[in-house]
Amino acid sequence: MALNEDVGTGDITTETTIPAEKVAYGRFIAKEDMIICGLEIAELVFHMVDKQIQLVANVKDGDFVKKGDCIATVSGNARNVLTGERTALNLLQRMTGIATRTNEAVKCVNGTNAKIADTRKTTPGLRVLEKYAVRVGGGTNHRFNLADGILIKDNHIAVSGGITNAVKNARINAPHTLKIEVEVENEQMLHEAINAGADIIMLDNMTNEQMKKCVEITAGRALLEASGNMGDKDLKAVAMTGVDLISIGALTHSVKAADISLKFTIE
Repeated sequence: MALNEDVGTGDITTETTIPAEKVAYGRFIAKEDMIICGLEIAELVFHMVDKQIQLVANVKDGDFVKKGDCIATVSGNARNVLTGERTALNLLQRMTGIATRTNEAVKCVNGTNAKIADTRKTTPGLRVLEKYAVRVGGGTNHRFNLADGILIKDNHIAVSGGITNAVKNARINAPHTLKIEVEVENEQMLHEAINAGADIIMLDNMTNEQMKKCVEITAGRALLEASGNMGDKDLKAVAMTGVDLISIGALTHSVKAADISLKFTIE
C-alpha cells in the first residue's frame, strides 16, 4: 500500500535520469542517537521493488545507535533502489522514532513496578508495525484491536446505564477468557468498578495524589492503569503512585520520526 501510494504509475524522475544498467550503493546514516527499529521492513520494501537488491544491516532492531553510525548498506539496480528509497526510509524512521520514544519512557520508570504500554491511537494501516516498535523499545502492548479485550469506557458506561450494569453484561455475554477493564474518573467510580469485579481499572486524567489514593483503596484487587496525556507527565512520579501500567497514546499518535539519511554513490 505504501509503495503504491508513493510510486504511482512509475518513478518518472528516476526513469528519465538514471540509465537502466546503473548500480547504486547507499548507506543508512543515523543523524541522531536512537533505538533502531524496522530494518526487516526496510529490506522488505526494497525486495518488493526488486528481489535482487541487497540490504546488509550493521545492527539489529533494538540496538542503540549513535549519531553518525552507519546503520545498514543497500545495493542493487540504481533505478529500483531509488524507487524504494522513500518508502523504506519513511517506515524505518517512524518505527525507530517510536522505539526510541518508548525506550525513553521505559527508562523513566526504571526501579518501579510500572510498565509502559501503548494504545490504539496508531496510524491507520500501520498498527502492527507501530506496536512492534513499542515492544522493541521495551514497552508493552495494550489490546491490538476491539476484539482483543473488554475496555468499558465513559460512553459504554453511559449507554449501558452504569459501571455495574456494563460489567455484569460483559460477564454474561463475553468469553470467560477475556479480562474486563473499566475506565473511571473518580473514587466513587473506582469503588463501583471494584465491587463489580473489574480485572483492570483505568484511572483517567487523575492527579498523582488521586492515583495514589486509588492504589490504596484498590489494595491489589485489580490492576491499575494510569491514562490521560501521560506523554506530557513526569512518568517517574506517576509510577511512584503505585500504578501497574502507564498507557501513552503519544508513543504512536504524535511521535517524531527518527532522523536517518540514505546517501548513495554510483558504481
